[in-house]
Amino acid sequence: MHAPFWHVSGQAFFFEIHMQRRHALAALAALGLPAWAADRKLVLGFSQIGAESAWRTANSASIKQAAKEAGIELKFADAQQKQENQIKALRAFIAQKVDVIALSPVVETGWGTVLREARAAGIPVILTDRLVKEADEGLWVTFMGSDFVEEGRRAGRWLVDKMKGGKDEVRIVELQGTVGAAPALDRRQGFEEAIKADPRLKIVRSQTADFSRAKGKEVMEAFLKAEAGRKIHALYAHNDDMALGAIQAIEEAGLKPGVDILVISIDGVKGAFQAMAAGKLNVTVECSPLLGPPLMQAVKDLKAGKTLPRRVVTEEGVFTADVAARELPRRQY
Repeated sequence: MHAPFWHVSGQAFFFEIHMQRRHALAALAALGLPAWAADRKLVLGFSQIGAESAWRTANSASIKQAAKEAGIELKFADAQQKQENQIKALRAFIAQKVDVIALSPVVETGWGTVLREARAAGIPVILTDRLVKEADEGLWVTFMGSDFVEEGRRAGRWLVDKMKGGKDEVRIVELQGTVGAAPALDRRQGFEEAIKADPRLKIVRSQTADFSRAKGKEVMEAFLKAEAGRKIHALYAHNDDMALGAIQAIEEAGLKPGVDILVISIDGVKGAFQAMAAGKLNVTVECSPLLGPPLMQAVKDLKAGKTLPRRVVTEEGVFTADVAARELPRRQY
């Protein structure tokens, strides 16, 4: 019986494979990328902020489903809106030697040390939904998510257009997101930029409600008491959940949300469309949570040695009450 060809010339064959592998590993190392084995599942460690809103729940579901469909092993950590929990999760991912880390940071600052630890371990980091503020932008390979400043501008432009032609002061109350969070800072900035176009529009009260429905109701109740006897013309909420909580407070105060007080929010979740269809919310600026598929594609592209764009901005629209009933059945979240 003759030995198979690969066995006869096996020494030369395996030497060639060994040398090819060494060259491939050296090339990946030179690019600062991890040397993935082609014969095993990719492992993604994802640090999620929490479950503070319907948007966040949909975001988590999108990531879990996309990982399953892509055949990527997902290590998912819920930080319960605490930065210290996210830092612990990232260090756990580093210790577990995951292939890629994805982070949705609860706040913008305080990430430098742990991100440098990830880079030293050769693990690329992808930022999703929210950016961080670090002088060394080489600590992450890409950011994918929305333009929060532009979302704020869109909300402000809608109000400016709605109020054009009037002469009286327009008094606005604002429900901010989590203190120090990128969307809270940026959505406020964009809104303020837009309403400068009409000096009659003034924010008379502004306070954090932590992106949650319960806090939105609580803070709006306080606004209504503080402004008793004075007209509040509009409410601007940094997300739909806070707006929906505020709508409850407005109704309990004997007022009609969407009529007595215009309600403007951001995210575009189903609950907002239902409120618009009921005439209680006037407009929502879309912020898509469906980041799972592009995130998994980015992980695969990294494995293939591709260079990712520094920023991937999601495409989104603005939805008003007059289109809510038609659009509601199409909403995925």
